[in-house]
Amino acid sequence: MGSRTVVADVADELARRVATGEYRPGELMPSVRQVADEFGMNRATAQLTLGRLESYGFVEARRGKGFTIRDVREDGGMEVYRHLFRFSITVPTLAAEMFTDIVEVERGIVLDALLGYTAAAKVLDPAELTAAVDELETLARQSVPDQVRIITSEIALVRKLLGVLGMSMQRAVLNSVADMVVEVPEAVTAYFAVAADLHVLVWRALLAVWDTGSGPTEAQLALFEDLFTLYHEKVIARFDELVGATTTGPAAATA
Repeated sequence: MGSRTVVADVADELARRVATGEYRPGELMPSVRQVADEFGMNRATAQLTLGRLESYGFVEARRGKGFTIRDVREDGGMEVYRHLFRFSITVPTLAAEMFTDIVEVERGIVLDALLGYTAAAKVLDPAELTAAVDELETLARQSVPDQVRIITSEIALVRKLLGVLGMSMQRAVLNSVADMVVEVPEAVTAYFAVAADLHVLVWRALLAVWDTGSGPTEAQLALFEDLFTLYHEKVIARFDELVGATTTGPAAATA
């Protein structure tokens, strides 16, 4: 096993301990010597390992003291949150709480994009959108659908809409959310709590509405929002099931 793999594996284990609360904010991380002794590595490799943990944003180097554990939940940005979610997967209740937050952010951005584009003056070439949905359908109809590619394709579609609407910050956040999801297999699977081809049907329905130019009725909009919410509740419930979390509330009711 190469030293680079050792560094990555040990850094991930130490990050997991921070993410799950085994190591507490404000405490000192184990020293270079302690890390080297515990994991059977030389001190130079242990130093690289702690440096990698610092690059995750989980610790902060303090001159003469070593590495202090950061309060990653309080102070961390999107990149830290991405790592935090990945390393929290071994603690079902924590992972479920974080995934619920991720889904709620994603749902809000996507819903704003879909409804905003429905109400806006269209500037995207309908043929371009149709081609993108055709590609999505091809992926969904494979005997074993590539779920990560489907998610990536759907995110690309939403990004197009956000670009038209001038919602650059939302697009950046959505990119980060997508990165969080595709790194965790349970999260990817959860987004297919309904069949992959149903994702395509939703896009086909939206294309049909956009093609008419007249827009949906109030009742149709209300129904779409209700169905969109129900879908995301099923996604959350499926994730809870996959990681073994205890579910309560609306998500459990729709499982």
